[in-house]
Amino acid sequence: MTDVTNGEYDAFLDALAEGEGYYLVCENEHGLLPPRRACPHCGDRELTERDLPKSGEIVTHTTVFVPTPQFEDDAPYVTAVADFDGVRLTGVVRGIAQEDVAIGDHVTATVESNETADERTIVFRPTE
Repeated sequence: MTDVTNGEYDAFLDALAEGEGYYLVCENEHGLLPPRRACPHCGDRELTERDLPKSGEIVTHTTVFVPTPQFEDDAPYVTAVADFDGVRLTGVVRGIAQEDVAIGDHVTATVESNETADERTIVFRPTE
């Protein structure tokens, strides 16, 4: 049986898990995450890879009590959007009590498995 991959997204998760996260930027300086082949803002296909900053800031979050089947055993959990110097990434918050997650919290991004399906997911942890 062959493993099915999600191409560029899997490569991005591999790099993030190794502490070498990156994002793409077009010639018009639009930062892009997740990785894609063309800029959704201007259509540019000349994309350059840049290092993802080591920490970002939570800009919004919510606690999920009724999850999709893919995250059924993980609930309740906090999902958040964090800004990494102009590029935004969505992930699950771990290492911070759910009631203590706040806009403005500084986090690092990594990759961990979810409890339900043992699939890789983007995780935010508090910066040390």
